[in-house]
Amino acid sequence: MNPESGAIITILAFFLVIILSSAVRILREYERGVIFRLGRLIGTKGPGLILLIPVVDRMVRVSLRVLAMEVPSQDVITRDNVSVKVSAVIYFRVIDSSKAIVEVENYLFATSQLSQTTLRSILGKSELDELLSEREKINKLLQETMDTHTAPWGIKVSLVEVKNVDLPQEMQRAIARQAEAERERRAKVIHAEGEFQASQRLADAAKIISGSPIALQLRFLQTLTEVAAEKNSTTIFPVPIDLFKPFFELAEKFSKKE
Repeated sequence: MNPESGAIITILAFFLVIILSSAVRILREYERGVIFRLGRLIGTKGPGLILLIPVVDRMVRVSLRVLAMEVPSQDVITRDNVSVKVSAVIYFRVIDSSKAIVEVENYLFATSQLSQTTLRSILGKSELDELLSEREKINKLLQETMDTHTAPWGIKVSLVEVKNVDLPQEMQRAIARQAEAERERRAKVIHAEGEFQASQRLADAAKIISGSPIALQLRFLQTLTEVAAEKNSTTIFPVPIDLFKPFFELAEKFSKKE
């Protein structure tokens, strides 16, 4: 074999390797290949070993894993005219590889833009109290709205979560004052409830004591015991008015005789 023949064989082998390398593709379990033949979509293949016709076929690799995309902070004016900054995160995946490539130019960019506009639209229809207290309801509404728009692209939006809600300083102070007023109101209500229950118990005790003189006498002796236990320099000793009743009657008789 002359040197020229050896060089030609080497060049042919080199081109053969290039052609084979462009004809063979290996796709992972979570990947699919969208195959175009002379510009026409012929289907989706994978996972595993894929054989292509060199020069004629072109493959676009698509991942089927769930993607997490952060929605940048958006300036939103709520329905009650409060300006807030809201950021969120969305979780989605490709369920139809062909649609994700054919129906939209860049499904990642399109999904990102859609999430921003949907976030501003949905939150603009909600009040601030709903945004702060009904987070699950708003997340579900965002997910359903986005999923409806991305379905023609072969994309399934599984979850949307509002991450941060940044309020203006004056609104934070107003909410703090409102929370403080609410705590004071609850404290006053609890105190009033305690006073009402105590008055009911005292009224019940008064009824029991008024119907039993012995109970009144026992209560009187208990009070004396409690007073005597204290180290006081002066002790006030209450005396029942009934003890002075005979003296009052005697004084009344003398006054009538005179």
